[in-house]
Amino acid sequence: MSSSAIDADGDALDLVCQLDNVQGIVDALTSVRWKRHQDAVVELSEHGIVLIVEESSCLQAKVYLQKELFVKYEYSAEGRPRFGVSLGLFVDCLNTFSVPGNSNSIEIRYPGPDMQLLLKSVDSLDACIYAEVRTRIPDTISWDYNFEPAGSTPLHFTVKSAALKEAIDDLEWPGSNIQITLQPNPPCVTFRGEGHGDLQIDFMYYANTDLLIAFSCDRQISYRYKYKFLRATTANIPGSVIRDNRGSKLTIGRGGMLKVQHLVSVAKPPVSHSHVDYAGYQQPSRIAYIEFFVKPEVDDNTVND
Repeated sequence: MSSSAIDADGDALDLVCQLDNVQGIVDALTSVRWKRHQDAVVELSEHGIVLIVEESSCLQAKVYLQKELFVKYEYSAEGRPRFGVSLGLFVDCLNTFSVPGNSNSIEIRYPGPDMQLLLKSVDSLDACIYAEVRTRIPDTISWDYNFEPAGSTPLHFTVKSAALKEAIDDLEWPGSNIQITLQPNPPCVTFRGEGHGDLQIDFMYYANTDLLIAFSCDRQISYRYKYKFLRATTANIPGSVIRDNRGSKLTIGRGGMLKVQHLVSVAKPPVSHSHVDYAGYQQPSRIAYIEFFVKPEVDDNTVND
């Protein structure tokens, strides 16, 4: 066991890790922060860190921070420790370590003497910032998303993140429930809102492959989702994702379960003389994976499976 994985009292720590881009982690966690006061469950493992949030047993989101994102990742726990934390407090705390335009490195340790999450800046010669985030015994995750394919042919599409966010923002006007329909001929994805008024947004696959990047569907399917839950999947997409105009993937599984996936770069900002890949490519190990799971509204009149 490394000496850094032992605290001042000689007790073994479950995790000691270092990050060299705090802002990237802030962006990833902010993606799943759809309320001001929001609790999260953090799970540690030898593979990395997973943060889980949910609401009303209808919406669940996960942030996957793989161990390759960290410049150091020393894991010594048995099993997979879990703890609860205030998501807003955790994000605000990380923000104190982030200075725009600079590379900010921090060390994270768990657990502290009172089961806290301990944070410390490690790249400043002039000063060192320390922070403690109180944790709690986590609530039980109330539902298992149990995402399964809807058939032998995957039902999914990939759309530019900026276009997806704009479409869902526009659907706020009709409000109520949003119907998502996929049809194979002609290949098209339709978002339709009915409430105070009607609004329909079509993404035609062959007509505009710059927006609808990929499409897979062998039969027409249609499900309704509560607008506030659908909006949560895009409301806080980081500006870096919108600027890069990455693709967001939406998959409809068995029973209409909707999975929305985003990719957030946590790569260290390049210095001016470094080689920059202007195609926007990021090594997979420097990407945080964000997943949302949205349960459909029950509609007895619609049969899809």
